[in-house]
Amino acid sequence: MRFWLIRGGVLAFVLAGADVGLAAIAVHVSSLGVLRSTVLGVVAGLAALWGALDGWRQLDDRARIWVLSSIVAGFASGLLRVIGKSVFVDETGLSSLGSALTGDAAFGALVILVPAGLGLLVGGRIAQRATAKAGPTE
Repeated sequence: MRFWLIRGGVLAFVLAGADVGLAAIAVHVSSLGVLRSTVLGVVAGLAALWGALDGWRQLDDRARIWVLSSIVAGFASGLLRVIGKSVFVDETGLSSLGSALTGDAAFGALVILVPAGLGLLVGGRIAQRATAKAGPTE
């Protein structure tokens, strides 16, 4: 099963939906600094929690899965962001697709990869402590 494709797709929809929602709110409200930071924090928290669960379950090849997931999520969220803004917010055209698939995609991938990596580290430590407390099995 392609775990990285599922994670990447789900997180791409979350990241793109958050950005399109913020763009729709920005039409009516001019100052979104705190709200934008909160939304990015929630997306990063979701990636960290999901990464911690994978680390705790000691999923095989979990680091590679999260690297591929973040790449898929970055590119897919950039594409979905352009589509969502053009349909729901304004008339965003193909001219913004280039920046969405380069800079925005890289930023989206990092918003997911860094917290997920920290989550993998923390989840792995929790699993090691639980195994050490249980003691040797005979």
